[in-house]
Amino acid sequence: MSDKMTPVTITDKAVKEIKEIIRHKNIPAEYGLRIGIKGGVGCAGVSFLLGFDKKKETDDEFEIDGITVYLEKKHFMYLIGMQVDFYEGADARGFSFVKQEDA
Repeated sequence: MSDKMTPVTITDKAVKEIKEIIRHKNIPAEYGLRIGIKGGVGCAGVSFLLGFDKKKETDDEFEIDGITVYLEKKHFMYLIGMQVDFYEGADARGFSFVKQEDA
């Protein structure tokens, strides 16, 4: 695991939901939570990714609230100051990425 500070934070609600997914979907122990981006070419900007994956050579590894997190080194600049949150309401349910103002 890295001694560096992770560029991403995860809210308590999101941590709880991630741990529930790990438990209910029987995610293997060698998998971690991958936080990353896709896109970024042209005007479209980037989309954020969240999923479970094995560690790659190009990853840094962190632990956030007992969850192993993998981040590709080349994605760091896009992820600095981002927070993963979980929303559950009558209209929608899911994870979101929010830029933290104080980051």
